[in-house]
Amino acid sequence: MQQLAGLPARPGGPEGGGGWLGALRFDNLALRSLPVDASEEGGPRAVPGACFSRVRPSPLQSPRLVAMSLPALALLGLEAPAAEREAAEAEAAQYFSGNRLLAGSEPAAHCYCGHQFGSFAGQLGDGAAMYLGEVLGPRGERWEIQLKGAGLTPFSRQADGRKVLRSSIREFLCSEAMFHLGIPTTRAGTCVTSDSKVVRDVFYDGNPKSERCTVVLRIASTFIRFGSFEIFKPTDEYTGRKGPSVNRNDIRIQMLDYVISTFYPEIQEAYSDNSIQRNAAFFKEITKRTARLVAEWQCVGFCHGVLNTDNMSIVGLTIDYGPFGFMDRYDPEHICNGSDNTGRYAYNKQPEICKWNLGKLAEALVPELPLEISELILEEEYDAEFEKHYLQKMRKKLGLIQLELEEDSKLVSELLETMHLTGGDFTNIFYLLSSFSVGSDPSKLEDFLEDLTSQCASVEELKVAFKPQMDPRQLSMMLMLAQSNPQLFALIGTKANINKELERIEQFSKLQQLTAADLLSRNKRHWKEWLEKYRVRLQKEIENVSDADAWNTNRVKVMNSNNPKYILRNYIAQNAIEAAENGDFSEVRNVLKLLENPFQEAECFREVKEDVEEEGATATAPACAQETRSRLSYCSKPPLWASELCVT
Repeated sequence: MQQLAGLPARPGGPEGGGGWLGALRFDNLALRSLPVDASEEGGPRAVPGACFSRVRPSPLQSPRLVAMSLPALALLGLEAPAAEREAAEAEAAQYFSGNRLLAGSEPAAHCYCGHQFGSFAGQLGDGAAMYLGEVLGPRGERWEIQLKGAGLTPFSRQADGRKVLRSSIREFLCSEAMFHLGIPTTRAGTCVTSDSKVVRDVFYDGNPKSERCTVVLRIASTFIRFGSFEIFKPTDEYTGRKGPSVNRNDIRIQMLDYVISTFYPEIQEAYSDNSIQRNAAFFKEITKRTARLVAEWQCVGFCHGVLNTDNMSIVGLTIDYGPFGFMDRYDPEHICNGSDNTGRYAYNKQPEICKWNLGKLAEALVPELPLEISELILEEEYDAEFEKHYLQKMRKKLGLIQLELEEDSKLVSELLETMHLTGGDFTNIFYLLSSFSVGSDPSKLEDFLEDLTSQCASVEELKVAFKPQMDPRQLSMMLMLAQSNPQLFALIGTKANINKELERIEQFSKLQQLTAADLLSRNKRHWKEWLEKYRVRLQKEIENVSDADAWNTNRVKVMNSNNPKYILRNYIAQNAIEAAENGDFSEVRNVLKLLENPFQEAECFREVKEDVEEEGATATAPACAQETRSRLSYCSKPPLWASELCVT
């Protein structure tokens, strides 16, 4: 039995067989295959010559379960006993907070480095996450489980190793949302909060507040990332930082052997007698997986927010959910991270940034994979794979299931441009398109245009979106400085930011004279033009089928399984967070249930909607009105207040 110093022993005997978590079977291959730090020195420190350091979770006061994902826990062979739900939740809260250790687990923190916002940051590592071990699933598959927010590790730097309720709820919900959208991702099994508190300055504005310590159980085949291979990097010429394991090529070889044999066994088998060819095949595969992954992101409007090399999975998963966001109003330059002042990780930059990160991985694999080989692979494979997968997915979203035409790429671009011009809601516009009638009935077209334009930004929403962000005096000073002292200007501002602010001012000025009727008329005109092109393209599909009705049924089915009705919009997450911070976890659980079926209206939520509509007809209390708004808004455009949400 494993027991933390000062913590109560696990009940149920030496193997803890009394609880439902006793069924977990650990086999911690990573710790047997990769070097583990022998030092027992506590506190943040450099960790040379090792991939892991042994750690101990720090206990929390009165841990309690916020929510659990049964589909994620099923990967581990766990099924919560329905008859003893309260006891099962209490047990989960103890073990998945880190207050007690599961038999067979070996807590450790992983060492890695990373390029953050383009600059090499040196040693980073698991500053708040702890590897518990690897669980063998019911079909023999291997799952690494982690506790994120379990306390200090050697990699915590100046932080406290804790995560808070708001960020943990976001990671928990989005991990599961992405999986059910069909996008490769790490999973989240539980979210456990507590009465332990830490102080956080949420917006870095000098207004700190006390928040509850919270822990998320994360699940993946592995949490090794691009940055794991950067621990060998010599002194960086720009930042002066270096990895903790410079000149330890023996460990790089160990890591490659472990990663490829464990997660790419078919490549290991095919090239077992030639390490260069094997490593090249591995790099080619992770290049293609990454290209497909970011194509999937682009097709649901997902922005990661912090695409540093330490947040890129070595097996092609979405990993590390921080200041992410699903785009509401379509804006190719959308920035979800309030700390990303230069827009490095904007929505339209994600494909090129992921390619840049692969370039850094290529550098980290030298000399085991010569750069001339990896760079050629990157240039030949990445863009082609991204464009191929992106267009394949977009064809499905548009119901183009019969033909693959060169003109399809232009049709997609023109759709996105129309969305941009009209401020269309990315998710809801795509969802509506499945109900577009190919026939030429003018009344049906007018009804459809009404539906489409209802999902476009109002004058008020556009005024909020284009509201100038700089003080006029500051802008004037920056413009003068750009003229008089370009060198100094380059140090404190960017030309792109100034140009964007000038565009914002121009747009905002035009909006002052724009009426709602003028906007509606303009939006209908834009959509009518694109819909005519879409109709022509669909007619080409019909020409190649014998049964138009069967084709249309199949078209709608394909579209409805590729265009989600529900995504984790920021305001939906915020409603759940605020309720949880007040002690009500039901909204987190409701949203989780909803996100498990993103492509269809869940029966229980349809009933809730109908009930609320009946209540709303007679309810007058502000509290009831607020409840009605939050319960009805799961698939709505965001309310105006949501534009003020800032995630950093």
